[in-house]
Amino acid sequence: MNFAIRYLTEYRYSGPITDNLNALRVKPATLATQSVEDFVVRVDPETRLNQHLDYFGTTVIEFGISRPHEHLSIDVRARVRTASPDVPGETDWSAIEDRAYDAAAGEFLLLDGSEPDDVAIDELVGETRADSPLGTAQRLLDVIPDRFEYRAGVTYVGSTVGDLLAAGAGVCQDFAHLALLLLRRHGIGSRYVSGYLWAPSGGDEVSAEVETHAWVEALLPGHDGLTWVALDPTNRQLGGETHVKIGHGRHYADVPPIKGVYRGMAGSELSASVRMTRSDVSPSRA
Repeated sequence: MNFAIRYLTEYRYSGPITDNLNALRVKPATLATQSVEDFVVRVDPETRLNQHLDYFGTTVIEFGISRPHEHLSIDVRARVRTASPDVPGETDWSAIEDRAYDAAAGEFLLLDGSEPDDVAIDELVGETRADSPLGTAQRLLDVIPDRFEYRAGVTYVGSTVGDLLAAGAGVCQDFAHLALLLLRRHGIGSRYVSGYLWAPSGGDEVSAEVETHAWVEALLPGHDGLTWVALDPTNRQLGGETHVKIGHGRHYADVPPIKGVYRGMAGSELSASVRMTRSDVSPSRA
């Protein structure tokens, strides 16, 4: 699939602010199944943009605005081509138990210490266990949305898995964090992914307002070695050509789309929108 993506973020402040420092993780990644054909960021007020790769290989764009201002606009545009990834063949658990697997998965096997001491987690681990790592990953795609309702407003950006258990509902970020915990409890290396998802409300749309999305990748053994496989528990599916990856980390805090601070007493109001447009399909063919 070919997509044109526009991610527009605007901040309005109740008074003048200064020293507005921001880090953006909004550029789609370059992968075997994903290529970036064009990418541009425009910031108003204008300022110099600096770019580097973070520890996990995600592109970070940083900027600072020192002069007083009461408005900030960040306009991100990209053209991306995606393809469906291959799914590894099913193998048993022996590859996961090999020391070479531990070396490949590294820190993505580690729990971060914020996991709730709740019998519900033990039950979910047992419920998602299958005869193979791939089978376990696929079972997880059904168990999480079966047990928890997708509902905005009951959790927030800093919510934990414990908050999801207590509310019985959450959003894609919460589902992804629970998936990470369960996969790691099974001994499967897993990482949090931030990106965009082509999910129009109507089946024949060529352009649609969407939201930034979160899913996970699990390091699964196959007949040809180890492969990072995308899993989207919010939508009960493996990641495919409708998923546009920005970057990954151990959890959300490693890949927030926008993170910043400013100097001043003024409050701020945020508005954000993401529009994805299929550039490989005409309206009459959609």
